[in-house]
Amino acid sequence: MTSLPLTTTKKLGLVIDLDTCVGCQACATSCKEWNAQGDSGPLTDTDPYGADASGPWFNRIHGYEVKEQGRDDSRIVNFPRSCLHCEEPACVTVCPTGASYKRAEDGIVLVNPETCIGCKLCSWACPYGAREYDYTQGVMKKCTLCVDRIYNTNLEPEDQVPACVKACPTGARHFGDLGDESSAVSQLVKKRGGYDLLPELEYKPTNKYLPPRARRETKQTHIEALPKSNGSPMEKLFLWADKLLNKGNASVASGEDNSGKLEG
Repeated sequence: MTSLPLTTTKKLGLVIDLDTCVGCQACATSCKEWNAQGDSGPLTDTDPYGADASGPWFNRIHGYEVKEQGRDDSRIVNFPRSCLHCEEPACVTVCPTGASYKRAEDGIVLVNPETCIGCKLCSWACPYGAREYDYTQGVMKKCTLCVDRIYNTNLEPEDQVPACVKACPTGARHFGDLGDESSAVSQLVKKRGGYDLLPELEYKPTNKYLPPRARRETKQTHIEALPKSNGSPMEKLFLWADKLLNKGNASVASGEDNSGKLEG
């Protein structure tokens, strides 16, 4: 079985804001696109344009209908799920070949496809369902935190983040060193009360989730009634123009040819 490093220099991971995630799937599709051509590629799909398409996805988004305490109405919470790069990952310690391992320099959990035998023990051990088996290649694959991107000095500094973070249109995904208490992601977790997923299992996920904020009560706005007609010349002009435009739209819909006609 595979051993874990005694300590890691960094704890790179994601902070996901469930309050601002809109479930648009941009993170999932950008992850698929990047990793299909990167170190994890190819991500083989079966019948990708057919009725029963299948293949590995490192990031999946689930939607749940939830109710807040003290409220009768519900809301939809979108929940992205990928590898959490745990401090005590069972998927690593159960691996019989050492193919699944945790890096000492940054805490990222990876899979070496050259030594993976496809036994699937890691997927059975992971309680988060973060492992993806590639049936074509016969090996296990997973989120790499875009390790081939975040250290790529050929990219601009703002692009040296995981593809899912770069693609998120609402800024719901944040990347950084969660082992550094002064980092922006650590401060965000502290400010918003970020939490671990299934902490009772004691795998100590590096990735954190920020809870949805309580919704504010909306006030009913009084709508003023429109003023009554006063028969002014300006109002008559607008009524005439409205009538003319409506008649023109009706003619177009019916196919009637009104070219050359002008009604005054």
